[in-house]
Amino acid sequence: MAQAIQMHLNQALMRIPRRAESADRSTLAATYVAAGSFSAMINSADHQILFGRRGTGKTHALLHLQELVERTGDLAIHLDLRTIGSTGGLYANTALSPAQRGTQLLVDTLEAVHDRLFAFAVDGGSADQDALLRGLDALVSAATEVEVIGETEQEQTSGDAVERGYSAELSLAPKGGARASARHRTSATTSSRRKRTGVEQHRVLFGPLSRAVQAVADGVRPARLWLLLDEWSSVPLDLQPFLADLLRRSVLPVRGVTVKIAAIEHRARFFVPLDEDYLGIEVGSDAASAVSLDDALVFDRSPEAAQAFFRELFARHVRPILTSMLRTAVPGEFVDAAFHRGAFPELVRAAEGVPRDAINIAALAAQHAHGARITSAHVRRAARDWYLRDKQSVISRDEEADRLLGLLVDEVVGRRRSRTFLLAARDRPAAIDTLCDARLLHIVRRGVVDPRRPGRLYDGYAIDYGCYVTLLGDPAADAAKHLLADVFTFDKAVVDLQRLGRNS
Repeated sequence: MAQAIQMHLNQALMRIPRRAESADRSTLAATYVAAGSFSAMINSADHQILFGRRGTGKTHALLHLQELVERTGDLAIHLDLRTIGSTGGLYANTALSPAQRGTQLLVDTLEAVHDRLFAFAVDGGSADQDALLRGLDALVSAATEVEVIGETEQEQTSGDAVERGYSAELSLAPKGGARASARHRTSATTSSRRKRTGVEQHRVLFGPLSRAVQAVADGVRPARLWLLLDEWSSVPLDLQPFLADLLRRSVLPVRGVTVKIAAIEHRARFFVPLDEDYLGIEVGSDAASAVSLDDALVFDRSPEAAQAFFRELFARHVRPILTSMLRTAVPGEFVDAAFHRGAFPELVRAAEGVPRDAINIAALAAQHAHGARITSAHVRRAARDWYLRDKQSVISRDEEADRLLGLLVDEVVGRRRSRTFLLAARDRPAAIDTLCDARLLHIVRRGVVDPRRPGRLYDGYAIDYGCYVTLLGDPAADAAKHLLADVFTFDKAVVDLQRLGRNS
């Protein structure tokens, strides 16, 4: 009986949804776990940019926010920008100018917003349906302005046709006398034709568009309109400032509207300087703040907080699954029932603060355990499998990032017997950002000050668990106990990438 229950526990781990959009809204609300004060921060009515790497829970946070604001009577529109227009087609067509592709992106985004609002109005969700529909009509007009770009040809033809005729008629009157008549007729024809050839192009006029958005917001009142834009980094990098500029000029200034954007920090471009102006959104000015899930999920100073977060995360995800599987009572402490002592802390370390990685590693560990409780050995094997399957295979296509990772692992793990290092913030190459995006490096501390040179700032990084997990399983290796220490000391932690490159 106990083995059967253990089998169900492991199966429940394997059945946890990997992506938030694949779960229904009630499940999302029940399974959301806030890290620290992050939930309170994104619940504010300020415009915000939500940064986070893949798997940190950006989509889950936005969908949970949508559920919360709608409970209070507000209206929330969640847009997945991967599904707007044809991101892989028109937007990626480099034969067209960025302005052309950017304008089409704006139009497609506005049409998606219009469709959601129109469905809301038709369903009778607005207190003033007529005002909302009038605002939506204005939004359509402002978003579908078309002009023809091209040449104009003018063609004019004229002709003169004259017809002359003379006729005479003589008639006798009863009282005598005669009457004569004559007719003369002339006609002329002239025709003119103007031919216009060119290409129809959309154009967005920000003034009328801003007024239309304000009319929509007024039609929604007393509810507040929340625009939640997900997967921002799926938009081509050169087009992102155009979409950001549309928001800055036509949406952000509107009363009664709040905008939240979820993006990957190193794959987002919100701001482009111009000669006397700028294109896009200036964080801290146009958008009140940028919040980071990566920072919220850093638990390097408190392993207990990390374990508490993931313990609650697994309990909430597994509880509804087990309820449908077991006829007996669901174990009160799922983690204690599913994991051997020491295995769950090992899973938390392997996840490196990324919920999606924790869920996938736990599912693989459950497969390895079959009908038994999960051990540390199962977790290590699963972490290695996940590293090779999801992370290493991706980074292997980037030669420079792959080479840099090898140098860092050799230097930090192999020679220094550590997993953390410091890197000067201003000397960070693009390959470091690539490794962070792939979750092979993790920022655990920002803005570390060198006491000997206070003007020089460093960022602290941790090498991913999957890069050194094989050392932990080697009894002959003495590196394991040293890898547990994440203390930064400048004499040992600073890495000079240029020196590493020369030595290689």
